[in-house]
Amino acid sequence: MAQANAKITLNATCDIPFNKLVLSQANVRRVKAGVSIEDLAEDIARRGILTSLNVRPELDTEGRETGIYRVPAGGRRYRALDLLVKQKRLSKTAPVPCVISTGVTSEIEDSLAENVHREDLHPLDQFRAFKALAEEGLGIDDIAARFFVSSAVVRQRLRLAAVSPALLDLYAEGEMNLDQVMAFSITEDHARQEQVWEALVRAHSKEAYFIRRLLTETAVRAVDRRAVYVGVEAYEAAGGIVMRDLFEQDNGGWLQDPALLEQLVFEKLKRDAEALKAAEGWMWVEAAIDFPYGHMSGLRRFYGRQHPVTEEERAAHEAIKTEYDQIEADYAASEDYSAETEARLDELGTAIDAFNDRRPVFAPEDIAIGGAFASLSADGTLKIERGFVRPEDQPKTAGDDPGEGEDDEDDVVRSNMTSGEAHGAVGRDQPSGTLQTEEPEEDERLRPLSDRLVEDLTAVRTIALRNALANDPTTAFIAALHVLVLKIFYHAAGESCLELGLQQTFFAQTQGLKETTWAVEIDERQTAWGQDLPQAPRDLWDFLLALDEASQRALFAHCVSLSVNAVAQLWNRRPGAIAHADKLASALGFDMAEQGWVPTVDSYLGRVPKVRILEAVRQAKGEDAAQLIDHLKKGDMAREAERLLAGSGWLPEPLRRPDDDSVEMTKAADPTTEVNDGHTVTDAHLPPSLTEEAVTERASDEDEARQNDGFNERRLEAAE
Repeated sequence: MAQANAKITLNATCDIPFNKLVLSQANVRRVKAGVSIEDLAEDIARRGILTSLNVRPELDTEGRETGIYRVPAGGRRYRALDLLVKQKRLSKTAPVPCVISTGVTSEIEDSLAENVHREDLHPLDQFRAFKALAEEGLGIDDIAARFFVSSAVVRQRLRLAAVSPALLDLYAEGEMNLDQVMAFSITEDHARQEQVWEALVRAHSKEAYFIRRLLTETAVRAVDRRAVYVGVEAYEAAGGIVMRDLFEQDNGGWLQDPALLEQLVFEKLKRDAEALKAAEGWMWVEAAIDFPYGHMSGLRRFYGRQHPVTEEERAAHEAIKTEYDQIEADYAASEDYSAETEARLDELGTAIDAFNDRRPVFAPEDIAIGGAFASLSADGTLKIERGFVRPEDQPKTAGDDPGEGEDDEDDVVRSNMTSGEAHGAVGRDQPSGTLQTEEPEEDERLRPLSDRLVEDLTAVRTIALRNALANDPTTAFIAALHVLVLKIFYHAAGESCLELGLQQTFFAQTQGLKETTWAVEIDERQTAWGQDLPQAPRDLWDFLLALDEASQRALFAHCVSLSVNAVAQLWNRRPGAIAHADKLASALGFDMAEQGWVPTVDSYLGRVPKVRILEAVRQAKGEDAAQLIDHLKKGDMAREAERLLAGSGWLPEPLRRPDDDSVEMTKAADPTTEVNDGHTVTDAHLPPSLTEEAVTERASDEDEARQNDGFNERRLEAAE
C-alpha cells in the first residue's frame, strides 16, 4: 500500500508587543548594505511594516518559554522599529507581526536562508515600477523621497524605462546587459535604437561606447563651436532635439538636427555681420562659419592703433596688477584651498585681460574703404578680423592713372633735345654716324640731365652703395628687414631700392588649417606687429632703426617664416625644397608630435586605406594591437585606431624628419620598407595577411569574431 506524503505545516503567525522582542546574536548580517536603518524607519513610519519578523521563543534553563522572543531573521526591521521607539514615534508595546519558528532548524540557518533565498528585484522591474508611479501622477522628487534615492537616479530609471520595449525584452531575457541599455537611452527614437541593435548583432563589437558612437554619429556635440555660438537653448526653442546621456559625462549632450543648427548659425552670423557693419561703419563685412587659410590673400590690410590710455586708466590697471601679483604670491605660499581667493584672482584676471584686449582704433578714412571678416573661433565665440581693403576699393593716386603723366614725360624728352631737334629741322632723318656740319645752339637755360647720363651715374652709385652695404652687416640686416616688412605689411616693395623677393603661399585647399594652434599664433603675431608699425611706408625705415636688436630680429624672423613653403604637390614635388625643409626642421629641433599633431580620423586615419591604418597601429602598438581591429569596417577601424594611437607620438612619413628615431622604428617594424640612397620607399606588395581581400574575409567571418569576442576585448584593454 502506497504511503501518503506528509503534509507541510507552516509556522504560526501572531502579533507580539515590541518590548517582548530581542535581537538574536545568531543573525548572519554583519555588514551594512542597502537602505540605511534611518531610511527604513521612515519607510515603516509612512507605509507600515511589509514583512513579518522571524522569531523564536526564548527558553529558560528548564525549557519553558519566558515570554521573550529572539529575532534571528529581520534584524534591520527590528533596528528600524527600535529607532522609532527611541524617537517616541512608536509605542514600546506596539504589536509587531511575527512568524514563530518551530525550532526544527537553527537560528543561524534561518537567518542565512532568509537572506540567501531572497532574489533582488530585477532592475527592469524597478524601471517599469518607477514609470508606472510617474504615470499615476507622482513627480520625480516625490518618487525620490519615497524610495530614498536622488532625483537624478529617478530620472535615470525613467529614461531606461523609455528604451524601446523590444530591446527591454531582450534585456529581460539576458541577451543584453545593463550597460548596453544605458547606452541606448541617450536617444528616444525607438526605430533608431532597434536599427543600431540590428547592426550590432552582425558586428563584432557590442560595447556600450560603440553603441553611443553609432547613435550619435550624425549628431553634433553640444561643445561644438556651432552649438556654443547659437546656444543649446536657442536650438531647442527652434524645435531641435538634444540627446542626453544620464549615465556618463556627455558635456551637454548631442544636437540631433545638424541642418537646423547650421541654419541657426548662418542666420545669427548674418545678424552679427550686419550689426558689426552698422556699429563700426565698415564698407563691407563677410561672414562664414570658417574661412580658408589665406582668405585675405590679395587684399591690403591696415592695422588699428591701441586705444589711448588715460592716466586714470593706467593707474587703475597698475593697482589691479599689483593686487593680483600679491594675492597670487600669497596664495602660492599657502597650502590651503580658498574659494574666495580663487574667485578674486579670476575677477582681477578678467579685468587685466579686458585692459590688454581692448579693440584697436581705426582711422575713419580707413574704415570707409575697408571691411572685416566674421567667423567662428574654436571656442564658439565670434572672431572678427578687421582692416582689409579690396583692390577695387583702393584709393587711386596720380601714378595709378595710366594716362596721367604722359605729357610730362614728353616734355622731359623734348627738353633734352636741341631746339632744332624739337622742331624736326636738323638731324631728324640724318643717317647714323654722319657728322653734323652745324653745331647746335647752346641753350642757356638749366635743363634736366639726359636719361642716359642719369642711368650711368646711378649705376656707379649703385655699385658703390652695394660695396658699402656689404661692409656694414648691421645696416644690411635693417635694409633686408625693411624690404620684408614692406612686402608683408604694406604690399609696397617699390619703396625699397633692394630687389629682394619674398613669396607667401597660402593653402586654401587644406581644411581646418586656419584653426590650428600654429596658424592662430602666426595671426596673433602678425596683428601685434601690424598695430605697432607706422601707418605710412615712408616712416618705416626710421621706425626700424629705432627698434632694439631683439625686436628687429623677432620681426625679421616673423617675415622670413612666412616665406617657408614645404608643401609637396602632385604637379610640383620640389624635391630640393623638401630636402631643405628637413634640414631646417633638424636645425630647429622641430618635431610634429611635440608640436601637438595627432593622428585622428579627420587628419589622417579617415583619409587612407585600411592597410595604412593597420600599419600605423602596428608601428605604434605592435602586431597584437593591429589584429584587434583588422576585422572592422573602414570607419570603425579608423575610430578605434585613433583611440589606440592617442599619446603614442606616431607620425606618418611626410611629417617625420629623416633623423627622427621613428623612421628607424618604421623600418624595423615594416618589412615592406627598404632604403635607397636615404629615401624611404614603400613596397606596393603587402603581406597576404594585410591585403584588402584578407581583411574583408576576416571581417565577414562572424562566427570566428564571436568566438574571439571576449578574448579580443581583454587584449584591447591591455593594449590601451
